[in-house]
Amino acid sequence: MQRVTVTLDDDLMDELDALIAIRGYQNRSEAIRDLARAGLKQAAQETGSDQNCVGVLSYVYNHAARDLAKRLTSTFHTHHDLTIASLHVHLDAESCLEVGILKGPMGVVQHFADHVISERCVRHGSLHLVPTTELAPANSAFPHSHEH
Repeated sequence: MQRVTVTLDDDLMDELDALIAIRGYQNRSEAIRDLARAGLKQAAQETGSDQNCVGVLSYVYNHAARDLAKRLTSTFHTHHDLTIASLHVHLDAESCLEVGILKGPMGVVQHFADHVISERCVRHGSLHLVPTTELAPANSAFPHSHEH
């Protein structure tokens, strides 16, 4: 681990200390590490990075919309190599929530999520990306060298 000295103005330090209190960090170093990770993740997303990632795509849609469920299913089947798992929840008489766990190159996962979220009658959608260093091929059965 590297030790770094950073100079911050008083207003920025006050904001950082407020964040530390709200989120319950044990110390400033933990907060700054999390902020650095978030900034690096955002920068990778903005540059269309080919870095591998795991993504959580969640969206709410009107299941009665003409052919929407069929189009969404077809989109996921066409990109089966990105999908690890999915969850479908009936929220009410009209709305469904779907959550898909995806993995692959960040730019590819982002493009796929953008396509799903932009479908007509998809009401709300978001993608949360977590950069990873190594990934086994999607949907592969690989031996784990550690316990979960």
